Amino acid sequence: MHIPDAETLCRQLAEQIRPHVTADTALVGIHTGGLWLAERLHALLGIRKPLGAIDVSFYRDDYASKGLHARPQRTGIPFDVDGAPVILVDDVLYTGRTTRAALNELFDFGRPARVDLAVLVDRGSRELPIAARYCAHTLSDPLPATQNLELQRTTEGALTLQLTTRG
Repeated sequence: MHIPDAETLCRQLAEQIRPHVTADTALVGIHTGGLWLAERLHALLGIRKPLGAIDVSFYRDDYASKGLHARPQRTGIPFDVDGAPVILVDDVLYTGRTTRAALNELFDFGRPARVDLAVLVDRGSRELPIAARYCAHTLSDPLPATQNLELQRTTEGALTLQLTTRG
């Protein structure tokens, strides 16, 4: 499988989003890869509202079976969610469960005017009826469940996509 260049995809995603950005638009990145992507998009798009971050660890519907993520991160939404147009950002859309958990957590902070989803890659194989409004790349063939596509960030800040295999 050819793995697309994450930096190129990030710029393409920014260009998809750009025409829809207003002075009220806010970005919220899902830890970890989604937050890295949201940081980059926030800068590329010149969004004025501060960047939000969500860790969905406690909101996952599989929390009881999987337990706490090895390194839970801090959730922070430094703007008023009520009435705000929010773009939720994640690196890879797979089953939709992370997005569902992020929506649940976001609504604990208030009722946004609108929530759109932006992802770098849609790998298919959805379990929930969730779709991204903005997507830089859709895999033509879904990956098997034993493989993950992960966004990684180098020490210099460059974004890369890596294909990994689960145990």
